[in-house]
Amino acid sequence: MKPMSFDFNSRRSMVLGRRGMVAASNPLASQAGLHILRQGGNAADAAIASAAVMNVTAPASTGIGGDCFALYYDAATGQISALNGSGRAPSALSIEHLAAQGITDAIPERSVHAVTVPGAVRGWEDLLARHGSMGLADVLADAIHYAEDGYAVSPVFGAAWGAPNTARFLAESPNTEDYLPDGAPPRVGEVVRLRGLARTLRAIAEGGAAAFYEGETARAIVETVQALGGVMSLDDLRAHTSTWGSAISATYGDVTVHEHPPNGQGLAALMAMQILDGFDMRERAWDDAERVHLMVEAMRLAFADARRYIADPATMDVRVEALLDRAYADSRRQLIDPQRAAHPSFGVPPNSSDTIYLCVVDGAGNACSFINSLYMGFGSGIVARGTGVFLQNRGANFELAADHPNGLAPNKRPYHTIIPGMATRDGELWAAFGVMGGFMQPQGHLQVISAMVDDEINPQEALDRPRWCLSAGTAGSTLAIEDGFSFRTMARLAEMGHQIAPVSGRGRALFGSGQIIRRDSAGVLYGGSDPRKDGLVAAF
Repeated sequence: MKPMSFDFNSRRSMVLGRRGMVAASNPLASQAGLHILRQGGNAADAAIASAAVMNVTAPASTGIGGDCFALYYDAATGQISALNGSGRAPSALSIEHLAAQGITDAIPERSVHAVTVPGAVRGWEDLLARHGSMGLADVLADAIHYAEDGYAVSPVFGAAWGAPNTARFLAESPNTEDYLPDGAPPRVGEVVRLRGLARTLRAIAEGGAAAFYEGETARAIVETVQALGGVMSLDDLRAHTSTWGSAISATYGDVTVHEHPPNGQGLAALMAMQILDGFDMRERAWDDAERVHLMVEAMRLAFADARRYIADPATMDVRVEALLDRAYADSRRQLIDPQRAAHPSFGVPPNSSDTIYLCVVDGAGNACSFINSLYMGFGSGIVARGTGVFLQNRGANFELAADHPNGLAPNKRPYHTIIPGMATRDGELWAAFGVMGGFMQPQGHLQVISAMVDDEINPQEALDRPRWCLSAGTAGSTLAIEDGFSFRTMARLAEMGHQIAPVSGRGRALFGSGQIIRRDSAGVLYGGSDPRKDGLVAAF
């Protein structure tokens, strides 16, 4: 067969259904969630089933060694609850501890010191306990099957898995044998079995989250981390808890957009939307340079605030309500020059990374917007010996400045990139949506919401549309432009002061990958899945 093409020439229609819908970035994951819905499970049950399969089929992007966040819409009450399944820094890890080892500027991204407590498994259990109707044994069955009996590696993920830099990284990382069958990354179509991960998932299915945080898996995590110079302890794992809260929200056009509160960066998406909501975006075409410019500048202002203020809620020095105040958005909007980009050094997010996002809406109208991540590809690169569990590197987002709200401290949660999204209209569910990919995520949220609200296009068209991404460059910020924008648009943006970087081919992974499910007043579901990944929408 020919090698994977990243040109996106094919046309895909949105998927419609009424009794339930799952959108994920791997077909096996979507079908696992649909299987749970057919068995009578609800949106929470199906979301965990899909996320668990993604752990097997996309192990670079997600896993039980990472964290999860969820927004859950309860159709009976109209309430949206927010699950924070992110872990904390080890109790013995501090700025002083790192300084004694010569680490003073930033935590190295792939260092053992970037490993924070994995929050996903506890988050899965807690989501099921509050909103689900099934247990872990029910929803993990498909993931265990694929890990034990094998699955065929999919095209987009397989291309990334086989990249030379990835192969070198895995070969140099500890305990990665399962992920290099016969000493090399698997080829697209090759059947892979992850036996260590299968044993761990089976233990969780049988013993619940306690099997992960207190049993053999916990001991393997601690022993592996400490052998590499880390300080995580069994007490750190035993003490981990998820937290529940309410979603934060802002209006954009005639919809209310809901995001997860800090320590996640959903606040950045909402701030950008409120700034942008003061302009008439409908008067210009989606790819008009002036319209793109306004969106980029709104996002730049939001990132400047996000990187300054977002942290573990216990240490934030400004209230979320103050940052979402309409008067504040009005004042920030005045800083935008409609004809000139801000200095490239202003509002620069770090580079993007990879993760997975999925969403589910069941026949009763309950919805789960769910995201699970290791942060960078294969996280820290460290696998807990014998478990198949990659450990995340979320701690790399801490600042090593004690006076910064996001400064590293023991038992503290870091600034988190993963953000599930949801939208309502007149109090009723309108959409569950998300765009994964590190600091691309709030930018993706802004672009797909604008597409659906300002241009009134359907979920699949919104995800198909070419994107832009503001990211760190050699001289401040670079505005990456995906293949599909005209040369005229890029030239005009450059005239306005943006440092343009056209992107095509495999580099399009920079722009993330999303899933969207819309629901209308008659209960009809409309789904879209991003062409930048291997996914699909499954419905019945």
